[in-house]
Amino acid sequence: VEGRVMQLGALRLQKTYQIRHGSGLGPRILAFVTAGDFMANTPIDFLLHGSDAVLILHFVSAETETLAELPPHDVAFMAIGEAPQNAGVLRRMAVLLEGWPRPIFNNAPGMIANLGRDCVSALLADEPSILAPRTVRVSRAALVGFAMGEPLAAVEFPVILRPIGSHAGAGMRLITTCAELADWLRASAEAEVYMVPFVDYRGADGFYSKARVVQIAGKPFASHLARSHHWMVHYLNADMTTNPDRRAAEGLWMTGFDQDFAQRHAAAFAALHRIFGLDYFAIDCAEMPDGRLLVFEVDVAMIVHDMDDAGVFPYKKPVMHKLMAGFLAAIEAAQ
Repeated sequence: VEGRVMQLGALRLQKTYQIRHGSGLGPRILAFVTAGDFMANTPIDFLLHGSDAVLILHFVSAETETLAELPPHDVAFMAIGEAPQNAGVLRRMAVLLEGWPRPIFNNAPGMIANLGRDCVSALLADEPSILAPRTVRVSRAALVGFAMGEPLAAVEFPVILRPIGSHAGAGMRLITTCAELADWLRASAEAEVYMVPFVDYRGADGFYSKARVVQIAGKPFASHLARSHHWMVHYLNADMTTNPDRRAAEGLWMTGFDQDFAQRHAAAFAALHRIFGLDYFAIDCAEMPDGRLLVFEVDVAMIVHDMDDAGVFPYKKPVMHKLMAGFLAAIEAAQ
């Protein structure tokens, strides 16, 4: 709350802030961002680590009237991510950026607004190289009826319930029976949730492995691979730091990504680029035994960084530097 108050106070003073990387002699990148926490916008500052770029953050809102009198820049970046609270500003940016005369990465606010989990699963439903389990928004009233035995179209247990707009597993629950659903309803006040069939993506080794892959100008880059014995895998809860075997598996995946994972799922990555058409986005995914890519989420605001301890994760920095170099090269090519 304190950070939010400070941010809003700063934005009352001015709308534009500048961050210089290295010498500051590289490209001047103007990022359109909006007020919010660190997941509200593409974490472009992380992506420019080690560069000589100048990042210019220009804050906009649903009430922004014009983009006139912007500071000098070489290329712009539409960095606002999909979220319920960002819907209005994304609609406004679609109007303001129509016919934009200068180079701009991710000039597709309408597509970004459609990266909600239900829309993503619908967009990917007919792609044979991808499994994106059908995700629907379900009201509390419908869930109450379902828990009491009323039918809910095409729904069978087990299912996962997730609050709208949540990340990192916050409030997410695996439901296997009507009794468990009733327990969840008593403990939760959510008016509406995403419901998705549970897919058991556990590998033959007993681990659930969830990968983060970044697509930059159509090319996939490895970001991380989290492994856990629990189905709800996130990098921070997968105990990667304390399990050398999990780090060894991640290291093999990351260093061999271009020759192995990226080749094996080349059709899926090509389809993702074709369907979403964004210059930059990330996916969280896994591999199915039948060879399909299981896609959990598509987003432009996933955290991608190279801040992990090189002593614990010696394989990471070269791979992450390759990703960041690819991002900067794509930015420079767009000028």
